[in-house]
Amino acid sequence: MLASGLLLVAVIVCLSVMVLMSTWQQRKIFRKLPPGPTPLPFIGNYLQLDTEQIYNSIMKISERYGPVFTIYLGTRRVVVLCGYDAVKEALLDQAEDFSGRGEQATFGWIFENHGVVFSNGERCKHLRRFSISTLRDFGLGKRGIEERIQEEAGFIVEALRSTGGTFIDPTFYISQAIANVICSIVFGDRFDYEDKEFLSLLSMMLQSFQFTATSTGQLLEFFMSVMKHLPGPHQDAFKNLTGLKNFIIKKVEQNRCTLDPNSPRNFIDSFLIRMKEEKNNPNSEFFMKNLVMTTLNLFIAGTETVSTTLRYALLLLMKYPEVEAKVHEEIDRVIGRNRQPKFEDRVKMPYTDAVIHEIQRFGDVIPMGLARRVTKDTKFRDFLIPKGTEVFPILGSVLRDTKFFSNPGDFNPQHFLDEKGQFRKSDAFVPFSIGKRYCFGEGLARMELFLFLTTIMQNFRFKSSQEPQDIDVSPKFVGFSTIPRNYTMCFLPR
Repeated sequence: MLASGLLLVAVIVCLSVMVLMSTWQQRKIFRKLPPGPTPLPFIGNYLQLDTEQIYNSIMKISERYGPVFTIYLGTRRVVVLCGYDAVKEALLDQAEDFSGRGEQATFGWIFENHGVVFSNGERCKHLRRFSISTLRDFGLGKRGIEERIQEEAGFIVEALRSTGGTFIDPTFYISQAIANVICSIVFGDRFDYEDKEFLSLLSMMLQSFQFTATSTGQLLEFFMSVMKHLPGPHQDAFKNLTGLKNFIIKKVEQNRCTLDPNSPRNFIDSFLIRMKEEKNNPNSEFFMKNLVMTTLNLFIAGTETVSTTLRYALLLLMKYPEVEAKVHEEIDRVIGRNRQPKFEDRVKMPYTDAVIHEIQRFGDVIPMGLARRVTKDTKFRDFLIPKGTEVFPILGSVLRDTKFFSNPGDFNPQHFLDEKGQFRKSDAFVPFSIGKRYCFGEGLARMELFLFLTTIMQNFRFKSSQEPQDIDVSPKFVGFSTIPRNYTMCFLPR
C-alpha cells in the first residue's frame, strides 16, 4: 500500500515537472516571437481588429509594432509581415521555411488540406508539380492558350455588342468569359453565355468569394470552430462551395465513364490516368478527393481573381477618361481596328501595360495574401517563430510601399513608366505573391488581362451612369479579398 502510494506521488511529481518544463520551454520560445498587442483568452486580439476594416486594423497595428508583429485571431497565432523588405526576406530569402500553407476559414472548410492550393508538405509538392506540367500540356504558356483567349474575347465582344449600348452590370459577362478559358483547359469545353447552370455556378462562386471579404467572413477566421455549427451567412457560403464541389464531382464522373487512357482531353482526364498508374502506390497523392479539390481550386482561382481585376479595370477607366483615351490611342496605333490583339503586342504598348499593372496594384484583389505557415522553428530577423505558426504576408502593404510607389493611394499609371514613357518593372509588384507558393497561373492571368481588356477597348468606349468625378472607386469590401462596388455602364461601339 505504501509502495503504491509512493509510486503515485512519484508519477505525479514527474508529470508536474514535465508540464512545468514544457510550459517554461514554450514561454521561452514565445518570448522570442515578434511583439504585438496582448491577446485575451479565446478571443485573442478581436478587440484590436475591426472585422469591418481588417486590413486597415492590421496596418494600424504595424504603425506601433513595426513591419513584423504577432496577432491572435481567436486562438490562432499569426505572424504578420508588412512592406516589401519583410515579405521579400521571408518568402524569397527564406522561401523553404515559409513554404507551408496557413488557414483560410471559408475555403478551408471544404478543402480540408486537399487540392493543390490549400495542402501542405509532399501532397502540395506532388499536386503542384503535376498541375503545372499538365496545364502546360494543354496550352498554358503556349500559343494554344492564346488562341483560346482570343476566341473567347470574340464571344464577349459579341455579347456586349448585343446589349445595344444600354446600361448593364458587366459582372457576369466578364466572369463568363474568364471562366470559359479555365473551363476549356480543365473540362475541355466552354459554356454558352445563356447556359443557366453556368450562370448558377458563377453566382455561387462570386457569392463565396465576396463572403471572404465581409465582416462575417473575417469573424469566421477568428471563431471557425464555433461558428461552423451556428446559423448565419457563412452557412450560405458553405452551401455555395458544396454546390461547386458537386458540379466538379459530376464532371469527373462524366470524364471517368468516357476516358481513353491513350488520349487525354483535359486536366481531369490526365489526373484520372495518373490515378490508374499509381493505384498500387499506398502513398500516392493521386486519388479522387485530391482530383475534385484541385479541379475546384483551378476553377475558382482561374475565374474570380482575374474577373474581379477586370471589373475594377472598367470602373477605373470610366473614372479616369484621360487614361482610357490614351489606351485607345495606343491600341489604334499599334494594333489598329481590323485585327485581334496578340500577346506579343504588349511589348510595343508600354502605356497599356503600365495601366494594367496599375489596375492590379490599385485593385489589390488578395490584399492579405494567402496565409503561409513556417515548416520548422524559424529564426527571422531577431525573432524565433515556432514550427506551425501561421504567417500573413500582407501583399497590399507591398503594393502600397512608398519606397516603390510615390503616391500609393492614387491610381496613376506613371508608377510603371520611366521618364521616357517606357514600361518600368517594379520588384514590389506582387499581386501573384512570390516564393515557393506563388500563383502558378500568373502567366495565364497576365495574358487574359491584356487580351481581354485590349480586345474590349478596341471595339468599345465606355460610358458610366455617373460623371467621372462622382464615381467611387473605393472597395465595397476588403478582407481576404477586395471587392469593387457594383456599377452599371454601357459599351458604345467605336
